[in-house]
Amino acid sequence: MTTLAPPPTSSQGSRHRAAPPADGGLAAPARGLFTGPAEDPRWTRPALWAILVLATALYAWNLSSLTGNTFYNAAVYSGTKSWKAFFFGALDSGSFITVDKPPFALWVMGLSARVFGYGTWQLMLPMVAVGTGSVALLHRLVKRDFGPVAATIAALALALTPITVAITRDTNPDPILVFLMLLGAAGLLKAVRTGRLMPLVWSAVAIGFAFNTKMMQAYVVLPAFFPVYLWAAHGSLGRRIRHLAVATVALVVSSAWWMVIVDLIPASSRPYIGGSTDNTVWDLVIGYNGFGRIFGASSSVGSQGNGASFGGEAGIYRLFNEIMGGQISWLIPFAAIALIAGLILRGRAPRTDAQRAALVLWGGWFVLHYLTFALAEGTFHPYYVTAMAPGIAALAGAGGVLLYRAFRAGSAAKWGWVLPAAVAASAVRAIVLLQRVSGSGTLYTVAETVVGVAGTVAVLGLLAGRFLKRQRLLGFAALAAVVALLAGPTAYSLSAATGTSSNGTNPTAGPNTGGGMGGMGGGPSGGGSKGTTGGEAPTGTGGKSGTGGQSMGEPPTGNGSSSTAESGTKPSESQAGESQAGESQAGGGGGQMGGGSQVTSDMITYLKKHQDGATWLLAVATDQTASSIILESGQPVISMGGWSGSDNAMTLAKLKSLVKSGKLHYIMISSTGGGQGTDSEIATWVAQHGTAVKSSAYTSSSSSTSTSSSTSSSSSSSSAGGLYRLDASDVS
Repeated sequence: MTTLAPPPTSSQGSRHRAAPPADGGLAAPARGLFTGPAEDPRWTRPALWAILVLATALYAWNLSSLTGNTFYNAAVYSGTKSWKAFFFGALDSGSFITVDKPPFALWVMGLSARVFGYGTWQLMLPMVAVGTGSVALLHRLVKRDFGPVAATIAALALALTPITVAITRDTNPDPILVFLMLLGAAGLLKAVRTGRLMPLVWSAVAIGFAFNTKMMQAYVVLPAFFPVYLWAAHGSLGRRIRHLAVATVALVVSSAWWMVIVDLIPASSRPYIGGSTDNTVWDLVIGYNGFGRIFGASSSVGSQGNGASFGGEAGIYRLFNEIMGGQISWLIPFAAIALIAGLILRGRAPRTDAQRAALVLWGGWFVLHYLTFALAEGTFHPYYVTAMAPGIAALAGAGGVLLYRAFRAGSAAKWGWVLPAAVAASAVRAIVLLQRVSGSGTLYTVAETVVGVAGTVAVLGLLAGRFLKRQRLLGFAALAAVVALLAGPTAYSLSAATGTSSNGTNPTAGPNTGGGMGGMGGGPSGGGSKGTTGGEAPTGTGGKSGTGGQSMGEPPTGNGSSSTAESGTKPSESQAGESQAGESQAGGGGGQMGGGSQVTSDMITYLKKHQDGATWLLAVATDQTASSIILESGQPVISMGGWSGSDNAMTLAKLKSLVKSGKLHYIMISSTGGGQGTDSEIATWVAQHGTAVKSSAYTSSSSSTSTSSSTSSSSSSSSAGGLYRLDASDVS
């Protein structure tokens, strides 16, 4: 086991505990949980618990203020009302259309909501749990190969990664994806050490479930997983190849089972697959959530250009730009140097060397994600890069310890400069990042000062201690290096955890850097412009649905009381970010909700009163409008065109069938351009055959007096857009 200090001598023995007595009874395992194995230094387990408490606090602080992603929140809520919607990951409990991702993350949140009830903490509980679990799991993996010091640094670095803090305080699927990928890494490393088949199979199964969380992104690590096992595992080459073949079968089965089941079910008996062009999950895999992300040609929304709407222009330096730099790049210089140096240091080790295998794994994890995210020309959001955080953190811990040992033991000509250079490079990078936001608050000014002072002390202390042979000075300098490298991420993470605003659709940490479409470059605690609402549903009269910074609140009760839901930008993974110009202005009182639409609380109250037994309360053009109404009303709402409005989910024939069978009476027609409005054929038919509902039918006199003149003037039923009623008699 490699540690920062040399193996303990007799004078150092007090740092380790004596083995517990054999007759410790039930108290011994309990003590071990808090104190750790006897062979570990006394500080190891308390340090881990302190980091886990810190991570939990960052992820769960002020939980009631969190909004989450309304898009996924609505799907979770619908899944609590219908097991069919739960299985398919449908946006609405009537199961008309699915979200544009596989449903595993929705299942995890949905089970929590079914057990504890729907609300803010019920949805956030699984995210906080897997976020903290990822920190603990990374500590365990790094400790096994590189010792407790490396593990402690790695765990702390992961816990303090700004974008990881921001996304874990959200209901996007990424924290679950990262945890499953780490489980896959745990199985792989165990298989490499033991040469056994089953750990490798379980590794493949974990990646398969990660695929059912976010599809092809789960496979980014596979080009590292396969070579590591093939090269470093114990056993003959033939045995290793056979094991990989079996694991590949397990990977395919665990990845494809849900997709195969869904695609085998007749389309008439299941929801439309949101984001696809042909109503199949396979198309979603290879198109919208596959090659479209890399090459910028999404199967459902067309090319997204260079993906600059949220994360900046594609290119090798993307992760260092003003939008992305403060989210993930703090430790990249140190991790890169540590990876190269670590591989050189372990270059002559035996084929099965566990440390080199782990370095290749974490290095591959880091490099593959870096290249994927930096060069992707499709839709790209800053929070995607949380997936590369474990690789960076592991390299910072493991590589840092290897560099420190080489620095102490190696010749000055060969290794005397590498560790100080790595610390200096990352410290300079941190100062550059902090100077970009120097006017954003005292927190960042203090962090910049700490980085400068601690970085200088670290570099000078390392050099002086090395050449003066002062071991205590070296230890103090190493501690200063950790402080210098983590001061900047700490400032950003504290901002994400304690700020007063949030963006559930595109969460980021730190101050607004002015990047991205619509100011999506960041905000005081999670993004720039406000996204779709958290959908705090009314629990009685007078409730308000959440605006950008309010909580998801209690489950909808359908009392369409006066509420406000601000227009949103694209939830998470879907099209690149234009906000909706509106579902046509159909009247005035109450607050507006969803995608810039003029759907109001008064309108929802009217629709519920006149639903007349229909399955769906309303049909609208897009997902974000539908999700807001679902959370406000507690009723199923049809999204006719998916996220972008361009999905072929609703056809005229299907609409006629729903109306004729009494399953749908009300349709909101939108004339928005850019492919986000209602299908022209459907809009024309509805306008010709439906009965326009005037805003005066549902707008109270008190609320109408407060409406803007533009809204009031648009309430005429003669407009091409608006709210329409259709009955079976209207279908020829």
